[in-house]
Amino acid sequence: MRKSNYIKQLIEHGEGLHLDFKFEISDAAKIARSLVAFANSKGGKLLIGVNDDGKIIGIKSQEEAYMIENAANNYCKPKVEFESRRWKIDGKKVLEIIIPKSENYPHMAPDTKGKFKAYIRNKDQNNLANSLMIKVWAKQKSLENIIINYGETEQDLMKCLTSENEADINLLRNKTGLNKYQLEDLLSDFILMDIIEMKLIEDRMVFSLKNHKEN
Repeated sequence: MRKSNYIKQLIEHGEGLHLDFKFEISDAAKIARSLVAFANSKGGKLLIGVNDDGKIIGIKSQEEAYMIENAANNYCKPKVEFESRRWKIDGKKVLEIIIPKSENYPHMAPDTKGKFKAYIRNKDQNNLANSLMIKVWAKQKSLENIIINYGETEQDLMKCLTSENEADINLLRNKTGLNKYQLEDLLSDFILMDIIEMKLIEDRMVFSLKNHKEN
């Protein structure tokens, strides 16, 4: 077993894309959203028994482990696979939950109204996956090859992305004249062909050309 300073080093890095702290597990549906967000993204770890500020509080019983298993099995569709490790640090127990990036995506978990939705990890937050992300996933899992006919529409989109360092969906719609469905279909193709990248800035999805640099 590795030394307990491994957990302390994780805590020093703070919460982020691959790490989340939980004081305790009291809501299986809520923790399920964290599990699917990591599984749908690049994987990550949950540290149970650690405050948001990184203070080690420790878990009091085995209940947290049961809640995680219940969440993964019954509140994640499909089930999210994970590994658990137990640590004792300064006399306090910490539960480490390791969630690998899943090949069985997209996973879904219930929102606050009980409706199952897909989530992704963005910085230190779990965000709903938007319709474009879901379209990208669907195309990734399809056996069809992506073929782009580089016509006027595609050229207009590339010109817009070239002129803007970052552009959101509304700006791209205004400049290209494409409706939401048409634009998302084309953007998803460009993303899968590694021509453009997308990222969340707060609640706004923005797009830019790969390796695009400002003059």
